[in-house]
Amino acid sequence: MSSTPPPPPSSPSSPSSPSSSPSRGLDGAQLGAYFALIEVSSLLRHSVEQQLQEAGGLSYVQFQLLATLGDSPGGSARMTDLADGVVYSRSGLTYQAQLLEKRGLATRAPSVEDERGTTVTITAEGRSVLDDVFPGHVAVLGDLLFTPLDGSDVAQLADVLGRVRDHMRSVPPRSAAPRRRSRATAPPRDA
Repeated sequence: MSSTPPPPPSSPSSPSSPSSSPSRGLDGAQLGAYFALIEVSSLLRHSVEQQLQEAGGLSYVQFQLLATLGDSPGGSARMTDLADGVVYSRSGLTYQAQLLEKRGLATRAPSVEDERGTTVTITAEGRSVLDDVFPGHVAVLGDLLFTPLDGSDVAQLADVLGRVRDHMRSVPPRSAAPRRRSRATAPPRDA
């Protein structure tokens, strides 16, 4: 039994031909690529989450936050920028940042750039936890993702995934969409 469903029937002039609109069906190669990507992503994330929990008591999102902050200038970033970067809801990210703050791994403060915003900063303890989890994290990535690939495979994978990511990022995720202002707080309109 094949793990990839057969491609939908089509003829060169049917609506599912490659030159048709985006609502067309997917061919067998596209379905195979999609299902492989989903499975690889799920398997890798499961192993990474397990390693992060065992080594540092971190969720996947908490690790993403700390790693992003660790790479940021001054170890700080605005919550809105973090939400966009990790593609997570603002409210969910606020909760995760609160958990990191309770553990002493990050601090939160009003943003100096935007009075309504919040800036999150990694602490020395947060950097220490990153130092603890990174060796195992790198080992999981090496064992599961990179072992079956050679150098040219990795370069091709990076190129393909980079192009897809850039295409997807051309429309900002909901977490990065501008907030609507309520009518009560909106400035009066000139008549």
